Amino acid sequence: MKRYKIFFDIEKEEQWLNEQLQKGYRCTNTSGFGVYTFEKTDKKYVMRLDYQDYLSKKKYEEYKGIYEDFGWHYINGSWLGGIQYWQKEDDNQNEIFSERQSKSNYYKRLMGYSSSLCVLLLFVSYLLFKDSGLYLTEGLWSMEGSLFWKALLFETPFALLRLLPALMLVFFGFSFYKAYRKYSMLKE
Repeated sequence: MKRYKIFFDIEKEEQWLNEQLQKGYRCTNTSGFGVYTFEKTDKKYVMRLDYQDYLSKKKYEEYKGIYEDFGWHYINGSWLGGIQYWQKEDDNQNEIFSERQSKSNYYKRLMGYSSSLCVLLLFVSYLLFKDSGLYLTEGLWSMEGSLFWKALLFETPFALLRLLPALMLVFFGFSFYKAYRKYSMLKE
């Protein structure tokens, strides 16, 4: 079974994948484009997601080896960084972060990821809006009648696309804030 779903929150993605496991569907593969492959299973599994920054190939193999030594099966990820997908049979030792410090480091990595995306999106938003407004049609606001409405309706999808980086900036800013709060709580 294949399912298509896009997530911007790693914790919500993990929760959704575990809900699929409770329904009896084990994840066998994921793609960067939101395609998840599942197979029916009778066993109970648990899935955990981790975010890692760039790791050399040697460190990445060590990272995978540590998890596999504790019974975790690697589903997907990349040594270049990003979300790492881990799954194992449910044995009541289902956390990948065994201590407070490793969980704190996880949230610190998520904060770095979110803040770097915020900076990138802020730059893109600046480039899109520095010389013009949201609507680019010349004389749009001085048009009258049906000509105005036709031009406005035609231009609106493009204006929304130009607005997308700014909206994503707000979203990733919120993601940074959530990770920061959890990081701060663990540091106390």
